[in-house]
Amino acid sequence: MSDPALPVRIDEIPLGDPRIKEFVAFHWQHYHGDPHWVPQLDADLLGNRLLGLTGLLTPQHPYHSAAAATHFMAFRGDTPLGRVSVVVNNRFNDFYSGRFAFFGFFECVEEYAVAEALLSAAREWAKGQGAEVLRGPGEYSNATHERQACLIDGFDRDVYVEHTYNPPYYREFIERYGFEKAMDYHAYMIDLRKPIDERIGNVAEAVRKRDHLTIRTLEMSRFDEDLRIVIDIYNKAWAQNWGFLPITDWEVDALVEALKPIIDPGLIRFAYYKGEPIAVLGAFPDPNYALRPRWKMYGDSDYARIARLFATRRSIPRIRLIFFGIVPGFRRLGADALLYQEVHAYTQQKGYGDCDVSLLLEVNDLIIRAAESMGGTRYKTWRIWDLPL
Repeated sequence: MSDPALPVRIDEIPLGDPRIKEFVAFHWQHYHGDPHWVPQLDADLLGNRLLGLTGLLTPQHPYHSAAAATHFMAFRGDTPLGRVSVVVNNRFNDFYSGRFAFFGFFECVEEYAVAEALLSAAREWAKGQGAEVLRGPGEYSNATHERQACLIDGFDRDVYVEHTYNPPYYREFIERYGFEKAMDYHAYMIDLRKPIDERIGNVAEAVRKRDHLTIRTLEMSRFDEDLRIVIDIYNKAWAQNWGFLPITDWEVDALVEALKPIIDPGLIRFAYYKGEPIAVLGAFPDPNYALRPRWKMYGDSDYARIARLFATRRSIPRIRLIFFGIVPGFRRLGADALLYQEVHAYTQQKGYGDCDVSLLLEVNDLIIRAAESMGGTRYKTWRIWDLPL
């Protein structure tokens, strides 16, 4: 326990500082025993030569070739109370012709003075970098394909892969500081045990009779090529979305490493029109089902968690729908209904139960209506805020 009579101290931890290990370790202390929280592997953040991973919070990570980043921790005496990162992502700013800084990896005890000190440190650093807006929270930044945003409802539900999770009081602290809402994301849950909606089935059958679309599953023998098709469709289909940033080659490589061990090819399908790939539906067994902490000394190391994942990867009962996009100009061909009908039938054959569909922009009415038509029920919301500097 810290002495409340002592002041809150903020220490800066630059990129490459060995104290970054304490920065990462804080969330294990902060969420100890929480049944819903599931962190990344420590190696994803700190790196691990044996696992062949370059940590995001290390100078060697390719993210930093186009960004400036630092980190802050709050202490009272020797007791850690919170943390925050702040970054200027030059690739994002060039893409949007903006001057944004982003705060992320935000965690703190339930004491507003700690949050205020951390956010002030991030704000002052961002101003020193010439930023005009501080946006967050996220990991390092708030591009569409990054882990991001602050959970504001659905705290009693499990955390799927790439979801963020936090206590309810974070929203109060961030808004009390002066941040204003920039965007909300929603998550929908589909019960795959239920029959497909009759309207979707009818549309899919009509499309199938027209015979103008070809559907195929992902082929592991050409995995790298198929992943490039997914990314190409993503970069075209999501280009007009808020927060979109094209995925780079190194991010594709990271996806390969992260997804290959858990892929079920039957959950990933492409639609072709006249030989051209125009749509993709990509769902994945949720690795968090196996990676959730056991809160035992021998059960929560990276190696123990990875071993659990490999031992259970073929019996994970739930999935997350991550990619579902159609290239503009091909959105009225019925590819969405046909893809979903085929994948839904496959999930029932394989015994999958629940499907999380997220993160859906609150302003994307088209995709929200699609999630609802698939039988989805909204069950979580996350928020991103802006602070003018």
